[in-house]
This record gives sequence, structure tokens and C-alpha cells, in this order.
Amino acid sequence: MPTTLHFVSSADLPSAPVFVLVGRAEVLSGDVATAALPQGVDRAVWTRMLEAARPGETGATMSSWLVGDVEHLVAIVLPGPGSRHNAPSRPEALASLLRKAVPAGRDACVVVALAAPEHAVPSTVAVARAFPTFRMKSESDDRNITVALLGCDDEPADLQRIADAVRFAGSLVDRPTSSLNVDAFVAEAEAVATRVGARIRVLRGDALREQGFGGLWGVGKAADCGPALVVLSHEPAGAKTATAWVGKGIVYDTGGLSIKGKDHMPGMKGDMGGAAAVLAAFGAAVEGGTDQCLHAVLCLAENSVGPASLRPDDVITLYSGRTVEVNNTDAEGRLVLGDGVAFASRDLEADVVIDMATLTGAQLVATGKRHAAIACNDEELEARAVVAGRVSGDLVHPLVWVPEFHRREFLSEVADMKNSVKDRGNAQSSCAAWFVFEHLDRGWGGKWMHVDIAGPSSADDRGTGFGVALLLELL
Repeated sequence: MPTTLHFVSSADLPSAPVFVLVGRAEVLSGDVATAALPQGVDRAVWTRMLEAARPGETGATMSSWLVGDVEHLVAIVLPGPGSRHNAPSRPEALASLLRKAVPAGRDACVVVALAAPEHAVPSTVAVARAFPTFRMKSESDDRNITVALLGCDDEPADLQRIADAVRFAGSLVDRPTSSLNVDAFVAEAEAVATRVGARIRVLRGDALREQGFGGLWGVGKAADCGPALVVLSHEPAGAKTATAWVGKGIVYDTGGLSIKGKDHMPGMKGDMGGAAAVLAAFGAAVEGGTDQCLHAVLCLAENSVGPASLRPDDVITLYSGRTVEVNNTDAEGRLVLGDGVAFASRDLEADVVIDMATLTGAQLVATGKRHAAIACNDEELEARAVVAGRVSGDLVHPLVWVPEFHRREFLSEVADMKNSVKDRGNAQSSCAAWFVFEHLDRGWGGKWMHVDIAGPSSADDRGTGFGVALLLELL
């Protein structure tokens, strides 16, 4: 791992050649923040650095070279709280500025002066995103980053757990399929289960076809590494309700026979961001001692091209028993999720099912690069998710949920439905969410939410670990 990230209390900060102090201008000029500056730093220099900063809407970075143990002093001045659909802690600015502030290969101390105690978690997530772990460059970039949060009520160990989970999910998204195929993803899930003491079940290959997982089997059967359904379960005694997180884990998406082409295929190693977030959040939740019954359902496959590829016009039967006429093999994520939510609602009998996926490019059109799009059958859960997004920094915004306007997009003459819309201009992300919803068990009466993270799952060509903090906050 090129960068180690270690959260400590402010009293336990070591010395390092780079010292970074982060916060809003009014906080950085206060007594608590200035007291955290290393010994020997001229307070007049610090004041002049802050006066010269112009944070605007995106924040600002000011730096000064020093003589002594600390060679490089950096002030990251965050912008104000922003508008009502943003996280008031402004984690997006923190992550972007911090990534550029610490020189490669240099150890550093990072101190975040919080404007409010509830900003601790989103600030932790932002710091984690600033220092991704996956790296295959030939030159060394090993460094130690020590982090302390001022004005924080949380224990450093709890923040460390969240940061590690976010970085773990981000590293899975960053790994190419030559490193993270279905077999390797299953091994990662097995390692998490072993570490936290969870039960794990893995269904592979022909067993998927024989047991009726037609979506997962159909999408993944052409690849050298066959598809897998992986279920991790934490079932503490006395738990009254059960939650299931279902993650789309397409380790590479060529588009199948409806092939993407050279301009749209690069980056499709990250089409498993939903499963990455679900696995990482599950590990963090169980490690943190949750007393709730929790399941992680990973729908893993490679949408490849070969003689066994799913064809347009094929009709498949999903685990729900519903038949699907395939009219677009590049609309594969909803097929594997359909199997996953059917299993979660029928076999696991979960009271709450949340599926998470890099599902549609239309999500970016609907809610942008930083907000995931959510669709939900329950108004209270939808409202909770929006609040949880602002609290955690993993922002979400609701899609319209009107199935009577959208189910007609999937009409088929020969099957229960097609898998891709007829009209892409009719709320395409909402339509895709409806397709997944339709495969929940018919007799199930629980709460369901779909989270489309196509945009926020990555930024600047790196996985963000988006979704981990959102799921933990909702739990």
C-alpha cells in the first residue's frame, strides 16, 4: 500500500515534514486551530496565509516553506456550507484539495478543524478519498499520513474503520479485471467474512442455472470466470429485523454482443462499484458491532463476448420467475440485480432491501456526478436517505417513482418484459429502477430502495468508495 492512513487524537500527532491544517477560514483563525500548529510556526505567517486565501465556491490552498522539523506548512481553506442539497461539511472540496496538497512520497500530518462535531464522518470519508490505495506504478510512493480531527466526539478507532472501508471499496473499483475477476472478488468476500466472523455462501457456475438465477447466469456465462452469487450474513441473537444490501458486481462490462466500442468501454472495470461498497460497508458494520441482522448479496459476473454470450432476442427466466426478453445485452446490471433482490426478499426474508449499482449513464443526466439517484417504494426511507446523504457526505437525490408511467417502456410480445426501455427520453433511470423492483418477491411487503451510483462511484479516474458511508449511516 503506497499510502498508510492512521487516525489519532490531536494529542498523539507525530512530527512530519508536511503539516496540513484544514477548515473554514473562521475556524482556522480561531484559538483551537492555531493551538494545533507545530511549535516554531510564526503565527503572523499563518495569519497572512489565511488573509491571502480566496476560498470562493471550491476552497483554496496556501502554503509556506519553513526551517525546522516541519518543512512545509499548508492551509486548506474550505468554502462555506453551500446550498441545501449539499453536505454542509463540504467533503468534496476537502478531498479534491487535500489530494493535491501533500507531495508524493512525503509523510504528513493532516489536522481537520471541524466547524461542527457532526462533520466528523464526512470529513473522514473525504480524507480517505484523497489517498487511494491501489497503485501499480514502478516508482515507490510509500508515505505515512497521520490524521486528527479537532472538535470531534468520535473515537479515532471508529473513524479509522470508516476510512479503511471507503479506501477498500475504492481500491476494488480501481483494480483492473486482470487483478479482480470474479474469482478474486469471491476471495475478497471470503476474506471479509473470515475477518468479521460472518457466515458466507457462494453459488457458482451451473448451480446458478440449475437453481433459477437466469439473470446472473445469462450475463456471466460467456466469461472464463463464471458468475457467482455471494451472500454474507451477520445474524446476532435477538435481532428483530433484517436488512439486505444487494450490490451489482459486473467486474467488466464489454456490453456483451451489444458491444460498447472503443470510446465507451474503457473504465468499465469499475462497473462493480455497487458490490464494492456493499462488501466494504458490511465488513465495517459488523466490525463496528451492529446488533442488526445484516446481509450482503453480491451479484458478480463479467459481461463478456464469446460463443456462449447472451443474445438480443433471447428470453431468460430470472429468480423471481419472471421472464425477460433481452433487447440489449448492455443493460445487464438490472438482470443480475433482479436475481439479487428476488433472493433477498424471498430467501433471506429481509425487511429492508437496498440495491446499489453503477446502473445507468442516465443517472448523471438526472442527478449529476456527485449525487447518487435513488428510487424508493417508501417515502419515509427515501427522506431518511436524503438526510443520511448530507450527514455522511454521500449525497443522494430522489428520482420520480411512478411505475404506471414507466412499466410500459418494457412491454414484450413474447415475455413478461424486455430488459431495456423503448424510449430513452422517459426518465430512463427511474425505468431501470422499476425493472429491478419488479423482481422483488410478489408477496413481500418490505421497504426497498435503489441507489444508482454511476456518477459518484469514481472521480478523476479513481474509485471513491461512494456508498459505504451512506449505507453505514442508514443502518
